[in-house]
Amino acid sequence: MERLLNVIMTIGSRRRIDRAKLFSVIPDYANAVSDQAAERMFERDKAAILELGLPLATERDVLDENTVYYRIETAQSGAVLDLTTEEYTVLLAASRAWDAAAAGGAARRVRSKLLSLGHDADPDLLRRTPRGAIESLPVLSPLLDAVVAGRSVRFTYRGTHGVPSQRRVEPWVVGVHNGHWYVHGWDLDRSAPRLFRASRIESFPAEGPAAQQARPEDIELSDILARMLDSDDRASAVVRAAPYKALSLRDRAGASMESQELTLPELPRPAVRRLLLGDIRWVELLEPSTWREELAQVLRDIADLHEGDAELSDLETAVDRPSPRIRLTPQSGDHLSRLISAASYVMSRGEADLAELAEALDVSEKQLVTDLEVLFVCGDMGAGWEDLIEAEWEHGTVRVRNAEPLRRALRLSAVEITALLAGLAALEPVAGRTEEIVAAAREKLMAGMNDAPGDDAPTPTRIELAEALRADEMAARTADRAESVLSAVHGALRADGDSAVSELTIRYSSSDRPGTSVRTIRPLRIETDGARSYLLADCRLAGAERRFRLDRIVEILPADTPMGRASTGGGAALAGRVDAEVWLRLEPAGHWIAESFAAAALRDGGDGITYARLDTPLLAPLVDAVLESAGAAQVLSPAGLRDTIVTVAQDSVVRHTS
Repeated sequence: MERLLNVIMTIGSRRRIDRAKLFSVIPDYANAVSDQAAERMFERDKAAILELGLPLATERDVLDENTVYYRIETAQSGAVLDLTTEEYTVLLAASRAWDAAAAGGAARRVRSKLLSLGHDADPDLLRRTPRGAIESLPVLSPLLDAVVAGRSVRFTYRGTHGVPSQRRVEPWVVGVHNGHWYVHGWDLDRSAPRLFRASRIESFPAEGPAAQQARPEDIELSDILARMLDSDDRASAVVRAAPYKALSLRDRAGASMESQELTLPELPRPAVRRLLLGDIRWVELLEPSTWREELAQVLRDIADLHEGDAELSDLETAVDRPSPRIRLTPQSGDHLSRLISAASYVMSRGEADLAELAEALDVSEKQLVTDLEVLFVCGDMGAGWEDLIEAEWEHGTVRVRNAEPLRRALRLSAVEITALLAGLAALEPVAGRTEEIVAAAREKLMAGMNDAPGDDAPTPTRIELAEALRADEMAARTADRAESVLSAVHGALRADGDSAVSELTIRYSSSDRPGTSVRTIRPLRIETDGARSYLLADCRLAGAERRFRLDRIVEILPADTPMGRASTGGGAALAGRVDAEVWLRLEPAGHWIAESFAAAALRDGGDGITYARLDTPLLAPLVDAVLESAGAAQVLSPAGLRDTIVTVAQDSVVRHTS
């Protein structure tokens, strides 16, 4: 890293420098074992500088073609992004949607590069901007790199049958659906298109040869996943639903909150069955009659599967599955972009608080000091060792001098822009009045994608890659009915401190009990987590902070509406958590439950069976998931949870056979 920083400082400190002079003043080049070794070293450094986001330019002397000059362009390019304070603020919020420690790569670099732009965030807007959280996986950066660069990758993948295998893939698109990342591309070993869930990749993807298979036009992840539940047996199902329940089905049917009969759009039978089973506590399928009979039989089978004591012998002999360890080693580019960004930030302000700078970079103060110590041994090598960078951080204040070439904004690569687009996608559904700012920032990112350095892939590939991050379900997370709710919530957030305006009275439909509750709340912030959006608020009824799913706030009520909890009649109440560890037996079609509930331990049985241990999971979502799996998931313990599954399934059978 020190050599790269010396090269940047030496080139950037003058209008231009010729290759011979550069090779003579950079110690590692001058001391190389051969001219060829120095050349190879310099070629790697040039690539690293360009990947870092610095506009390194090369030109030949007009009088002597053998003389090559290097300079770092001073003009801003489109990929540096000319942002307003508001646009910078929402992009900063988008960058925080990534867990940089878990994702690494682009997610780690993008935050420091934003810092190098020299903006100050609007603290009030940052407070009101939703806190996004997207699935952060270490395999995403190399997969995105492969799509942008048009190269193949190889990785270890654990498919639905539970056995890991080596896969060689030419990725076509990497995108998000229902809060999870997928990669779709050409499987070289199977000579066919395949879809892979990124969380099931168990090794860091290694770069392979250039892709050879032609990439199809107009790839949509939602269409690919929908085809997996497609069928020639299609119909517009008619459903009876409890008022204010089965909210996702109401959205699809375009029905009001009080309607008791819903007509779904024409859908394949397997898709309808899965949708209904996930909400079966609140619904009854009326038509088609043949589908109704099939649904009743599936529910009988689930009840029979959970009658009596579970057979545990196979669980006891199953083999513990070790957690995959995908090593995330910091790359020199990650470290150097952070160091340049920190230096640029400090020089543009004269000084900076050590703790605040470390927080902005998402590193510890100790790591930041280690970064700054590197500056002492670096500088313009053409000016001699006595002219090095100066840095100090005594008494918690950071100052950097004699490092003007580092005072610049770093350009974002296509992959880094894609990481920001993913973060923005997590904010868009709940942006409220910030929506126009989010849209403007997104438009500038897309324009910057055209000029982003570091790849030769055709522009349509990059644009389509970014578009894939806007999965179709994004707009449906809060649904049309929630526009008034979202507007009221944002109004309350803006009125922080004025209790007359900052409090709302809401009707809330919980998934764990019948009916609705009426609560007076003071919104604190909006958070997104995968495919869900939540409102954290002070709840007067509970006398404490509570987390409300935003799409379950069904209406805003007059301020004088009496508060009240949900009724206990009309269905099973499944409140709280399972007060014990839960063991599940999962067939391949039910493996998704282990991932959705972040299983604490996994064991592998035969024939693709996985055993998953969940530690005190939420009761209602787990019951719904077991029913939605249509028999591919069986609760082994505790016995009380098995009894609950039987009760819910049998109650639903009665509704479909009476």
